[in-house]
Amino acid sequence: MKKLLLFCAIISALMLSSCNEQQGLKSDLKKALKVAVEQNKQQAVRMSGFTNKFPRTYEKGEVKFTNVHGWVSGFFPGSLWLLYEHTGDKELKAYAEKFTRWLEPLKDYRGTHDLGFMVFCSYGNAYRLTGDEYYKDIIMKASASLATRFNEQVGCIRSWNTGRKDNPELDYMVIIDNMMNLEMLEWAGYSDIARKHADTTIKNHFREDNSSYHVVAYNELTGDIVEKRTAQGRHDESAWSRGQSWGLYGYTMMYRVTGEQRYLDQAIKIAEYLIPRLPEDSIPNWDYDAEELSKDSSAGAVMASALIELYTITKNENYLAVAERQLRSLCSEEYFAALGENGNFLLKHGVGHYLANSEVDVPLSYGDYYFIEAAMRYLAL
Repeated sequence: MKKLLLFCAIISALMLSSCNEQQGLKSDLKKALKVAVEQNKQQAVRMSGFTNKFPRTYEKGEVKFTNVHGWVSGFFPGSLWLLYEHTGDKELKAYAEKFTRWLEPLKDYRGTHDLGFMVFCSYGNAYRLTGDEYYKDIIMKASASLATRFNEQVGCIRSWNTGRKDNPELDYMVIIDNMMNLEMLEWAGYSDIARKHADTTIKNHFREDNSSYHVVAYNELTGDIVEKRTAQGRHDESAWSRGQSWGLYGYTMMYRVTGEQRYLDQAIKIAEYLIPRLPEDSIPNWDYDAEELSKDSSAGAVMASALIELYTITKNENYLAVAERQLRSLCSEEYFAALGENGNFLLKHGVGHYLANSEVDVPLSYGDYYFIEAAMRYLAL
C-alpha cells in the first residue's frame, strides 16, 4: 500500500511539474506574440512608403526587401493576418488588408511553383478570417496558374524554371519545398494534382532512412529520374534541415486536408528520423550532416509548427515535447529579438543558403511566420 501511495505521489508530482512547465511556456509565448505585434506594426510603418516591396531579411544594419514576385512576398502579410487573428487588433487588420492587396498580380503569375507560399499565407488567411469573396477569387485564379506547372508524365509540379544548361528540356526539377504549395491546390479543388505530386514525392524524394533529397530532376518527356541532388544542402546525400522541415510539415498538412493514411505514415517516418538528430536546444543546424555550425531558426520554427499539428493528430506526447523544447528555445533571448531590434524581425539566427553565403545567421520572414503559427497552435491546445 505504501509503495502504491508513493507511486501515485510521484506521478502526481510529475504531472504537476509538466503542467507548470506548459503554463510557463504559454506565458512566454504570449509575451513573444505581444512583441511580435509591435515589431510587425513598426515594419508596416516602414513599408508604407513603398508599393511593391516586402520585408525579407535584415543584414548589416539594413532591412532587405523582395518584390511581389519573390517567393517570400506573402509571409509578412500572412504574419499580420495571424497576429490579427490572435489579437483582434483592427490596426493589424488594416495593414494586413493593405499589403495583401499588393500581391494581387500573382493571380495570373505562372513563373513560380511558390504561389502557395505567396498567396495562401496571405490571401488564404485573409479569406479564412474575413470571408471576403475578393480574397477567394484571387486564390482560385492563383491556383489555376499554379496548376499549369503540373506535368502528367512526371507526376509533379515543376519547381525552378531553369534546369541543366546542357539540356534544359530534359531537366524538370522538383524540390521538397514544393510540398508546401499543395494546400492551396487542395483547397481550390485541384486534388488530383496535389495528391499525385505528394505521391510521386514519397516515391522518389526519400531515402531509406526517411531523410529527403532537396532536388529530384526528371526527364519531362518520359518521367524518368535524371538525378537526385542538393541545391542548398551540404552535399547531395546530406539532409538539408529546412528541407526536412518542409517535408514534415507538408505531409502532416496533406493528411489534415485529405485524411489519406499514407500521408500521415510519411509524416511520422520523417519525424522519427529527425527527432533523434536534434541538438540539445532542438534547433537544427543548417544541415543535419554539415560540420559547419550555423543554427537555422526557420527550420526549427517550421518543424515546431508541424510537430504540434502532428501531435494533435497522433496524440504522441514525444512530438509535443520536442515542439515545446523548440518553442522555448525560439522565444529565449538567444533566438528571439528584443523590441525595436533585428530590423523588426522576430527570430535571429536563420540560414537561407549557407554554401552560397546568402542570408546566413540573419532573420528570415518565413521563420517569423511559422514561429507565429507555431505559437498560436500551441496556445490553442
